[in-house]
Amino acid sequence: MSSCQVCSLKADHPGVMLDDQGVCNLCNLDFAEDLLVNYRYTSEAFTEFQQAPPGDGEYDCLFMYSGGKDSTYMLDKFVNEYGKRVLAFTFDVPFESVHAAQNIALAREKIPATFVLDADDDNIKLMMREVFNRPAPKKPGKYLDEKLPCVSCRTFFVLRAILMAYQRKIPYIALCADPQQILTMESNVKEIVRGFYKTFGERLTDTLFGGQLEELLFDEENLPKIVFPFIAMRHEYDPDRIVEELRAKGLYQSSPLETHCTLFPLLNYYSFSNFDCMFYKLNAASHVRSVKRNASYDRNTFSIKFPRSLDLADVEERLGKVVLEIAAGEGDREEHERSLVELFQRMDASEDAARFVAGSFLDMRSVAADLGIRLS
Repeated sequence: MSSCQVCSLKADHPGVMLDDQGVCNLCNLDFAEDLLVNYRYTSEAFTEFQQAPPGDGEYDCLFMYSGGKDSTYMLDKFVNEYGKRVLAFTFDVPFESVHAAQNIALAREKIPATFVLDADDDNIKLMMREVFNRPAPKKPGKYLDEKLPCVSCRTFFVLRAILMAYQRKIPYIALCADPQQILTMESNVKEIVRGFYKTFGERLTDTLFGGQLEELLFDEENLPKIVFPFIAMRHEYDPDRIVEELRAKGLYQSSPLETHCTLFPLLNYYSFSNFDCMFYKLNAASHVRSVKRNASYDRNTFSIKFPRSLDLADVEERLGKVVLEIAAGEGDREEHERSLVELFQRMDASEDAARFVAGSFLDMRSVAADLGIRLS
């Protein structure tokens, strides 16, 4: 299988095409015009939000707060530097990491925002079962198809947040995607709704949301706007510095790997079993692309940072082997644990973080059984 000469993405990766020189469309920036349009819109929307005077309502924005480093860092800025009246919205994902929950508790103690907890365990589990138990997707697939379960889960609670903001007449929703994610995320509320209907169909969508989404498609005046705060610091985004600042303020007690949801192993199972790649393949390819083009410039634009010396091809091959063996109930558990801990430490995780994440991979079959997800 041929691969991109710059970033090493395989020719059959979803949404990837190689030119005659063996360089992929992502490295060639074939979609640069679309990215520029999205960049301009997100920049303008955030500038508008920053300059907007307090409205008539109780809150300036609904802030989507997950307990991860990015949302914790920006929530602190919104409240204590920008002076915004914030409703911090957390969707109680049933797959949430215990470390993310601990960070949320710290924020509630130290940041003077109004916090609200939303939940809908039955419907989000129903949706995730539908995603994982679908027939194998068609190859080669569209861009981000290998991340469909994660994208679907995120979209589910984004839609819950949209509905809450709409019903409470809150004009803006802050979503703390990192600079790389911003370029590929939809910010138009109606397009998000349409996309969900397209992915899951009218019947299931109306079941999941009680028929409430349809109204959003016909309202031309009162829909909230989604803003991406990190668009304003896209050139200075540094996950290590963010974690360091949060720890100094007592707002963060874990690592990015430890705040992953408990479905992280299943997300890797989905991407390996359907597309022969690890869940973070696009992030890893971006890292390789950055290193090759800027060998002396240590800049990172996404939440998970890869060491420059990491042999990503070897890590991906070994991780895929272990993930598929665990899913099939094959191999030795202790050997799997040793391999996983080594792999995550090579990805810059501390020993404690590596063991924590390795444990979640070892429990993958029980998590799948609890959710009714078939591993084949």
